[in-house]
Amino acid sequence: MRVLLVGGGGREHALALGLAADPSVTAVVAAPGNPGIAAVAEVRALDAADPSAVAALAVDVQADLVVIGPEAPLVAGAADAVRAKGVPVFGPSAEAARLEGSKTFAKDVMTAAGVPTARAYTCTDPESTARALDEFGTPYVVKNDGLAAGKGVVVTDDRTAALEHAQECGRVVVEEYLAGPEVSLFVVTDGEAAVPLLPAQDFKRVGDGDSGPNTGGMGAYAPLPWAPPGLVDEVMRDVVHPTLAEMRRRGTPFAGLLYVGLAITAAGPRVIEFNARFGDPETQVVLALLETPLAGLLHAAATGTLAEHPPLRWRDGAAVTVVVAAEGYPAAPRTGDVITGADAPGVIHAGTVRRAADGALLSAGGRVLCGTATGADLAAARDAAYEVVRGIGLAGSHHRTDIAAAAIGDRITIPR
Repeated sequence: MRVLLVGGGGREHALALGLAADPSVTAVVAAPGNPGIAAVAEVRALDAADPSAVAALAVDVQADLVVIGPEAPLVAGAADAVRAKGVPVFGPSAEAARLEGSKTFAKDVMTAAGVPTARAYTCTDPESTARALDEFGTPYVVKNDGLAAGKGVVVTDDRTAALEHAQECGRVVVEEYLAGPEVSLFVVTDGEAAVPLLPAQDFKRVGDGDSGPNTGGMGAYAPLPWAPPGLVDEVMRDVVHPTLAEMRRRGTPFAGLLYVGLAITAAGPRVIEFNARFGDPETQVVLALLETPLAGLLHAAATGTLAEHPPLRWRDGAAVTVVVAAEGYPAAPRTGDVITGADAPGVIHAGTVRRAADGALLSAGGRVLCGTATGADLAAARDAAYEVVRGIGLAGSHHRTDIAAAAIGDRITIPR
């Protein structure tokens, strides 16, 4: 099987490693890729935001499967363009990807499907935003209605900051706050059948102890030793299957990766958000534990044969990833700094580029690298991940030092 992987971040590096390890895969072509991905795949130039360019490349490389990593190409219709060429593609149509592309659309689908979620209002002016903030109270939750690369959400006790974020975004969804630990659940689906992956937890705030502004994610771990028994079955029953049924009813079935972001509240799991693709950095830990060949699984979803796929197999133990971010991230990340130690095992490239003059590896994004490791248990995996991070050299970089610490210390509690 020849696979075209679209994207060039940490998620795509993790996907590239998984795809390249599948015995059925003869070649992986990544576009635009990154220097880390280039170690396991052929890298091609591509404007991933141009659906016709994605489809043309799929035909040019004679892909048997196209895997679209980021959300923007999906919302733009890249999967539709590839399907129109008769090439199997893992990723939802543009209409189905609205589950991520519009928070309002996602809320409408959840309401119609009876999915448990936070109460919310869509607001387009300061007056309606103020009324919603008053009704729900603190902490205020204000979400950009459209795509925002994982950084469109403000959760704050500062009313002025909430109003300012709403004004910057223009159109927002204001929600009631859901109290409880958060869980990311990835579900592979062909629109009918649905297969859950291991639940993971990521860390959105930039600083230790969940301090500072939201980011695209500063680390993750899996599995979740504190998760309630039966959590995945409950979410599949009450969230995933009703949502997929509602999407089919609307004539826009969702096939690809449904990311379910959850809060485990006193009343049970509640959906915070849907995404239409693998999450970053949770992908790094979930795929590190997946023993089932990745390409075969994604191909089954892309061809409507997921119901016939064998049950998933998982490695024993745990996985942890720690994000190394550039100086100034998330507000104003610095780029162009030389990186050392990035070729070591366990280093996932997220925002890197090779300097043309001498081939030196440079930082090119806010979240530059991830140190990822597995271990016999969560504590061993965490120790190993931080050992990987210690081997990375990047001036001014920063990372959280508490990834998975609360889970290991049994300090995560579910509200009662």
